[in-house]
Amino acid sequence: MQQTMNARMNRKIRRGRGKFMGMDVLILNTVGRRSGQPRQTPVAWFSDTDDARLIVASGGGSQNPDWYANLIAHPERASIELPGRDAVGVTPHRLEGADRDEAWQRIAAAQPRLAKYQSKSDREYPVIRLTPR
Repeated sequence: MQQTMNARMNRKIRRGRGKFMGMDVLILNTVGRRSGQPRQTPVAWFSDTDDARLIVASGGGSQNPDWYANLIAHPERASIELPGRDAVGVTPHRLEGADRDEAWQRIAAAQPRLAKYQSKSDREYPVIRLTPR
């Protein structure tokens, strides 16, 4: 079911419609950490400095989503597709400490739903800055 929903959202993004539940959405292209196969995942994003984007590895559960593990395993192969645009290579950087706190405050203000999910989780959601290469 999740694969079908992701494929449908990816088609919408590629056609230039990049909103889901009031959030901006991009396609995160990664490579499977074990399989080496390409993976395409729609992910909500938030503006950061310059051309960088912020994404949150929430996954709605007690562990990080698979796309996060793939991104960390093969950061050099990551790219994003913004609505109606071609893929652009990105360099992912997990934010820590004050950088994460500041980014999280902006994310939570823009999308209180994420802050609510975070408050119910036992883990701190990773915040990743994606900077174009």
